[in-house]
Amino acid sequence: MQYRRLGRSGLQVSELSLGSWVTYHNQVDTKGATEMLAAAFDAGVNFFDNAEVYAQGESEVVMGQAFKALKWNRLDYIVSSKFFWGLTRESNTTVNRKDTLNRKYLMQAVDGSLKRLGLDFIDLIYCHRPDPHTPIEETVRAMSDIITQGKALYWGTSEWSAADIRAAWEIAERHHLHKPVMEQPQYNLFHRKRVEQEYARLYEDTGLGLTTWSPLASGLLTGKYRDGVPAGSRASLESMGWMREQLQDRAKNAAVGQLAGIADELGCSLAQLAIAWINRNPRVSTVILGASQASQLHDNLGALAVTPKLTPEIVARIDAITQPLAS
Repeated sequence: MQYRRLGRSGLQVSELSLGSWVTYHNQVDTKGATEMLAAAFDAGVNFFDNAEVYAQGESEVVMGQAFKALKWNRLDYIVSSKFFWGLTRESNTTVNRKDTLNRKYLMQAVDGSLKRLGLDFIDLIYCHRPDPHTPIEETVRAMSDIITQGKALYWGTSEWSAADIRAAWEIAERHHLHKPVMEQPQYNLFHRKRVEQEYARLYEDTGLGLTTWSPLASGLLTGKYRDGVPAGSRASLESMGWMREQLQDRAKNAAVGQLAGIADELGCSLAQLAIAWINRNPRVSTVILGASQASQLHDNLGALAVTPKLTPEIVARIDAITQPLAS
């Protein structure tokens, strides 16, 4: 495992990391999470990603219980959470704790995550989506204050536009506040324009680091959806109905079939090929992996050995297959 700085910060994150979206609480209980966190840690992974909204807070509870069981030195692992959607949606009385980045919500949301995770501080916190109804300056000041209070160490954004990230960074620069250090965008062979084009100026201008999610396009790039939705997959979950149509895209599944030939040549799985393709991008600080079984995790970690095999010629072949279908 190699380690990369998170943007221009001094924090070093493992090039592959482990996330909990969909899986923790829904597919993986505390025992399973503990086993996978331990396996990832033994492989050199030091960053574990979560969010307030995952399983309505239960994902953080599961991860927190696993940390307690593992008894790791707090200096040895990095934890994240993300805020925006809140936990309650059922009435108008919850207007200040859902779909917002206002100061009231953020200052209380971080306290909730700390309690669920059982931690004194969270290493990385993200504004999970942009909030067009709250002034960016209010959000920047709240996130900066959370860091000043010692409840978090670094803050950033997730799925923000380049213009909004730059605006937040410039407000922090102007008022001597803690700046956003990282962005968490979706990035994979079929979803690449934001990372490769829209953010291009930010890497040099602001030192933006990336902690990318969905390296396998929600499983599409594993090849397992080429013949339908298999039982037990995340797309088979009732809550993931919105995902099923995307995973059965005929053109993309045909492209995955072509990628399988390249994976065979390199002696790797499709998943390893897709993860290695992201890992080769020097702008990516860490690739967040998802897994519901230890066998999936071990297979995904095998991408480390594939990365050096991606020669310019191989990358050109991969891009010729996937780039015409990418957004």
